[in-house]
Amino acid sequence: MAAVLLLLNGCGKQNANAAPGPRGFPVKIQIAKAQLVPDSTDYLAALKSRNAAELHPQVEGDITAIFVHAGAQVQAGTPVLQIDSRKQEATVSNQVATYKSKLATVELNRVDLERKKKLYEAGVIAKADLDVSQAAFDTSKSDADALDAAIREQREQLRYYTVKATTVGVIGDIPVHVGDHVTNATILTTVDRGGPLEAYINIPAEKSAQVKSGIKVEILDETGQTLLRTQISFISPHMDTATQTLLVKAPAPNLNHKFLNEQQVHARVIWSEHQAPLIPVTAVSRMSGKMFAFVVDGQGQQTVARQRIINVGDLIGNDYVVLDGIQPGDRIIVSGVQILADGMPVIPQS
Repeated sequence: MAAVLLLLNGCGKQNANAAPGPRGFPVKIQIAKAQLVPDSTDYLAALKSRNAAELHPQVEGDITAIFVHAGAQVQAGTPVLQIDSRKQEATVSNQVATYKSKLATVELNRVDLERKKKLYEAGVIAKADLDVSQAAFDTSKSDADALDAAIREQREQLRYYTVKATTVGVIGDIPVHVGDHVTNATILTTVDRGGPLEAYINIPAEKSAQVKSGIKVEILDETGQTLLRTQISFISPHMDTATQTLLVKAPAPNLNHKFLNEQQVHARVIWSEHQAPLIPVTAVSRMSGKMFAFVVDGQGQQTVARQRIINVGDLIGNDYVVLDGIQPGDRIIVSGVQILADGMPVIPQS
């Protein structure tokens, strides 16, 4: 019995000596690096083509047919839509009938004039009678010539009832419909020859003093990723009194045809740039209105998570700009921050 108790006591001491300490929680880390970050403001901008022509009717009337659809590729002279020309055709027909009647009068006066010339040469009639016939012929011929010119003009006008593309390009939106009444002021559609665009950005009045030619502009996609970098090339000399905004423009090359005319995009105007560390959104937590991040403290077997209060600025992509609380070189914990506590042992994994 004594031998068994001695053996159990020895085994117990061996197990106590072999008991492991607290194990660290594996976390992924990222080294904070100072990067060039912008002081910027995002606006909604409109991309407009420098090579888009608006189509307006040159005559008034009702639309009877539309021959193309939005997005269609057309050549110069391609019929786009038809305006009702029946009234104009009836006007031309009436004028043609009147012209034929006037031609008959001209021919009658010509025959009379020739007869009077012979009678005058024979001494049968006086010179006054010949002059009357000459005047009647000249007047009737002038009337006929004037009407002929009017008919040519009205026939030329008939061509405008078929609205044609003025240049090669792509048809834009067609806001009118068959049956709509249009005038010279109506925009029928646009024809875009493609090529570079311009970003139209309206800057609020309180920011207008910071606007300068050459300021960088980024065109962003829906996720905030930069699609294009450009700069302000035009600043309007006048403030829009209705909206209290200042119009600026920036060229937007469209080599890969990423953009469309009249497309709305997000534009980031970069007022200035400075060095600051960035931190992923996955590394940030909120508590009681404050923002926190964890960094790895210590080396080797003694690494623990330390919680820090941080102050952040703009969100760039999926990263916050850190204004205070994180220094370049800090090892930032970017995973599992919801279950970490200050001083908790961790195992860093790059």
